[in-house]
Parts: sequence; structure tokens; C-alpha cells
Amino acid sequence: MSRPTGRVLTLLELLQSGGTRTVAELADRLGVEGRTVRRYVDQLIDLDVPVESVRGRYGGYRLAPGYRLPPLMLGDDEALAVLLGLVAGRRAGLTTELTASETAAAKIRRVLPRHLAHRLDALLEALAFTDRPGEFDTPDAGVLLTVADAVRHRRPVSIRYTDRDGRRSERTLHAYGIVAHAGRWYVTGRDASAGADRTFRLDRIADARTLPGSFEAPEGPGAAERVLSGFATAGYRHEVILRIHGTPEQIRARLPATVATLEEHEPAADRDPAAERWLRVELRVERLDWLPPVLAALDRPFVVERPGELRDLVAALADRLASCARRT
Repeated sequence: MSRPTGRVLTLLELLQSGGTRTVAELADRLGVEGRTVRRYVDQLIDLDVPVESVRGRYGGYRLAPGYRLPPLMLGDDEALAVLLGLVAGRRAGLTTELTASETAAAKIRRVLPRHLAHRLDALLEALAFTDRPGEFDTPDAGVLLTVADAVRHRRPVSIRYTDRDGRRSERTLHAYGIVAHAGRWYVTGRDASAGADRTFRLDRIADARTLPGSFEAPEGPGAAERVLSGFATAGYRHEVILRIHGTPEQIRARLPATVATLEEHEPAADRDPAAERWLRVELRVERLDWLPPVLAALDRPFVVERPGELRDLVAALADRLASCARRT
């Protein structure tokens, strides 16, 4: 690469770091005169890189948003960080388009210096994940960006939604926030047609259009807390009510906020929040058979208020454990 070409690329890298760069600053960084900087800028413009001239005392040059992403110049650490982010995003289901993620990673991988590519290969071979990769239902990128813009500017958005039973509907949503959880994307907000707060999976939204008007976001829990509490109170086959003696931290270790809600069984204003006490725990679940082992592992005193079927399952597990303990 000739030195003038290398300086043009260095100029692009300096402009990509953001803000306005003065001619004197650029000339000093490149080791050239001011008129040479202007010539390099003209070369970038000829390559369709959107460079703007800023007039005034603190004027100079800056990059303007264009229709095409200009060439990016990444350092070794930056390239490695991007690649690892793409790998982790694919494993967690947090990429909106898996094909785009794979092609972006391939493009960066092809231009890595050989020594860095070898180090990356060694890292990926040594890297292990605690979860298994799966097929994730990723949202449409256009839908995701439209909803995000509606959240930011507090604008109503019209969505076409398909629920888990295959029923299709068109709704007007006052979106409070977007939440990524357990490999899926969710949007939570006020469903104007239902007159209640709702959480929707973004991959089930076929179309999103911003509507005129605005709304005020309510005070209270953030978007992530709303989504988690919605999971815990969703309608399922069994409603379970327990009383467990312990601290919220002890109970949450086995029954997280996505599964159960907690409240004081006997509120007391002067009680130490970290002290053990009886807490009322509510769950809504499709099946009961997984709960007895969880309660046993919790290792805290508990009472099953309902359903009676759960008491029978707990007793049956206790009998099996006692039978195993008596074996020689």
C-alpha cells in the first residue's frame, strides 16, 4: 500500500472516531500540510464517503450519515470484540437476522491478520457455553427498529400480531420498552384495544407502523420487571399458593421472578428485610411434577396451601426418598 493511500485510510479512521476534526489537527496526525488534507478529503468524497465541511472558528471535517455504511477500520482488539459479540449473540438468540450475523462475521474473519485469526481460532476452540445452541425465533429487523423508535419518542404503534394459538389481530400499542430474555425479544406496553398492559413477542409481529400522537409512559417498574412479572402471573393450568419460611434471596435462588411472585405473609413495619420470615409465594404453572424436587432443594420450611394435588406429590417424593435412605 502506497503512503498516500495509507494516509487516506488513516484520515477515514480519524473521521470515523466521531466529531469534527480541524484541518490543523488532521494535518498534524497525518504529518502533511493543510492543502494535502483537503486533497485527501476530495479522494474520500470521490469514493462516495460522505465527508462534510464544517465552517467557522472550530470548523473542519466530519462524517455525515449516508445511504451506505462507509468502510470501517477496526483495530485488532476491536475486530476481536465484534466477532465475539456476534458469536455470543447467535448463541443467545439475540441477533435479529442469523444470516446477516454469519455473513458479517465471515467478512471480518477473512480480513483478520493471520496471527490474530490463529488466536481467535484458539479462543473459539477453548470457549464453552453452559447452554445448548438452539433454533431461535428472531424478530424482523424493520419491526424491531420501528418499535424501538416508537418507544423512544413515545408514539403509538400499530402492530399485526399472531398469538401462540395462531389467532391474528391488529392492535394499537403504547410501547414502554423492549426486553431481550432467554433468547427471545419482547415488547411490553399498553394495549389500547384491550385497555390493559400486555407483553408481545417481537418475532410474532408481522408488521409495525408508527401512528400520529403521543403518550405518557406510566411511573413504576421498568420494562424488564414488567415482562418478568407478566411471566410469573400468566394464566396456566394450575394456580399454586405456598408459604415458605426464609428470605427473598433464598427463595429466589430456586423460584426466580419469572416463575413466582412473593409477598409478606405477615407484614411488619420494623422487620429487618434480610431476616427470615414467612412469605406467601404464588405460581401459575402447566405441570406440578417439577415443583416437589425444587421445594426439597430449597431446604426451607414450607406449607402447600393449594392445590391438594401438589401436597400429594410432595408426600410421594418424601416417601421415595425415605425408601431410598433405608436401602443397604
